[in-house]
Order: sequence, then structure tokens, then C-alpha cells
Amino acid sequence: MPSVFSADVPEEPLDYLKQAAETLHSPRASVVTSAGAVDSMLKARGYADGPLYSRIEKAVTDHLLTSEMAEWAHDVRLDANDQRHADLKAIPPTTEDARRCLDFAKALADILFVLPARVTRGTTEAKSTLAKLKEKTN
Repeated sequence: MPSVFSADVPEEPLDYLKQAAETLHSPRASVVTSAGAVDSMLKARGYADGPLYSRIEKAVTDHLLTSEMAEWAHDVRLDANDQRHADLKAIPPTTEDARRCLDFAKALADILFVLPARVTRGTTEAKSTLAKLKEKTN
């Protein structure tokens, strides 16, 4: 079953998310691509300098991420590092591991892009409705 992602997610992170979903049958590829999605999302939010570890930590300091979200982000980052660096001591990821990484990346996309866009649309609609009501009463 293909995953559906919101158009509120910027193009680059969206591409990573789609590829992570499409490669769940190849857990190594999916885990690395999910980490790429996390990396890309932080860059899209202005966290582009330095390694991913420090950008995650900066996002916590700036209250963009909670400490719990950072912990999960670091888990995804480390899982991907094991695969990218062909760590001989690392246990190969399972499909469930890949799903967990993708689940975090999808949740992060919702928090960083989808929810803020929904709130913006909702407040804009509320203001428009209020303005129309005021016009009718005047």
C-alpha cells in the first residue's frame, strides 16, 4: 500500500519520505533514506550548518524539537550511520526497523510542516469568516 504524504511538506524532504516508503522492502536503503528525510527537513527549517547531530541538538535548544523527539531522531541517525559506514558489528535492520525510522520521519514532517500549514489555513479561514460576518452586520 503506497504512502500518501501531504503537499505541505517541501519538495526535497518529500522526495526522501517517498523513497523511504518505497524502499521498505530493502530496510538498509529505507533507513538511510529516512535519516536523509530528517536531515532535509531540518535544513528546510533553517538548520543547515554542521553535522546532523549538532543540528538536532540546536533544534532542541531552539524548542523546535522536544528532547524526546531528538532522542528518536538520534536513533534514526545512528541506525543510518551503521548502514552508511557498513559497520561490521551492526545488526542489519529489519523491515520493522525501517518502518520505525519512516514513522519518525513522517511524524516529524507532520510536526514541522503539515500541522503549521493547517493552523495557518485555519486561522486564515477564521479571519475571513469573521470579516464576512462583520460585513453582514454593518
